[in-house]
Amino acid sequence: MASQTSNTTQVALEQFLSLDDFAAAAQQRMSKSIFEYVDSGAGDEYTMRWNRERWNEAKLKPRVLTDVSQIFLETSFLGQHFHVPILLAPTAYHRLYHPEGELATIAGANAAGASLVVASFATHSVEDIAKQAGRRFWFQLYVQRDREITRSVVQRVEAAGCAALCVTVDTPILGIRTREMRSHFALPDDIPMPNMIGSATDELSRSHLHEFGSIYSRRLDPGLTWKDISWFRSIAKIPILLKGILNPEDALRALDAGASGIIVSNHGGRNLDTLPATAEALPRVVEAVAGRIPVLVDGGIRRGTDVLKALALGAKAVMIGRPYVYGLAVAGAAGVERVLQILKTELMMAMALAGVRSIKEIDHQVIWE
Repeated sequence: MASQTSNTTQVALEQFLSLDDFAAAAQQRMSKSIFEYVDSGAGDEYTMRWNRERWNEAKLKPRVLTDVSQIFLETSFLGQHFHVPILLAPTAYHRLYHPEGELATIAGANAAGASLVVASFATHSVEDIAKQAGRRFWFQLYVQRDREITRSVVQRVEAAGCAALCVTVDTPILGIRTREMRSHFALPDDIPMPNMIGSATDELSRSHLHEFGSIYSRRLDPGLTWKDISWFRSIAKIPILLKGILNPEDALRALDAGASGIIVSNHGGRNLDTLPATAEALPRVVEAVAGRIPVLVDGGIRRGTDVLKALALGAKAVMIGRPYVYGLAVAGAAGVERVLQILKTELMMAMALAGVRSIKEIDHQVIWE
């Protein structure tokens, strides 16, 4: 299986000092169309930019003369233990970026003590990924129109040892990604999708973009409603989180539907442009939920200070997407590990300088208002 990314050159990873360093290096190693597929956002990319900018605009309020000789990153929620409050968000088609695909990703995550959320459109089977998982993993689900197919996927990931199910609820259709469309991205015929129905050449599973002139994609169900979330609760034995909540009213409906958690997300700015940044939506969702279920957040996390701010605003953990994909493209498992190491180190430094020693000590008092 040939990756569409050049991975033949040895990389001196110690030269990578920030997550943005990986984006620049990955652009040199990826084909133009694949880089634009990963890097682009919807429309004029306002939301994608705002995701970054709003974390930067939030200011930290430090406390001095606190004993920070030890820093602890461990945390727990949903009855699960996490070594770090950073998860790898679900992203599709890892073999586009490295020949070992998700197996390299999980190896890098294991080495850094982080957890992976496996995407529906992973290029390795959930069973093979589970064999390599050093800790329990989560699975992201795109709901298919045929609910019996969806039921079989849920049963399959549970049997593989999945610890939680993340149902993507913000994508009844795909957004207009102009930069990606201009690059003429198309999924190569030799990229498998073993967690979806049919074979690698199945028309339904391989459909990526909507047909020109239509807003619908054959791989997404535009008829998904709150009733389906209640149905998921009836068939799943593991916690169900809803990924893609921004509106506090939807957060309350998620509670009523029996969701075990919420992931505040605008799909990395890839669906509907001019949505608010997740840093803006997070505190509103947290206030609505009022501690009844855990809230996570993704979108624009690039620095340890971003992680600290997200936790201070009420998130139990953050997810990163594009940065680890770039790390995977640059150096496989070692690149993923390096991305996580940089972010973990920055988080520890930010905590120490802000005067907090553990994740449980981080609260809204860390934010300057």
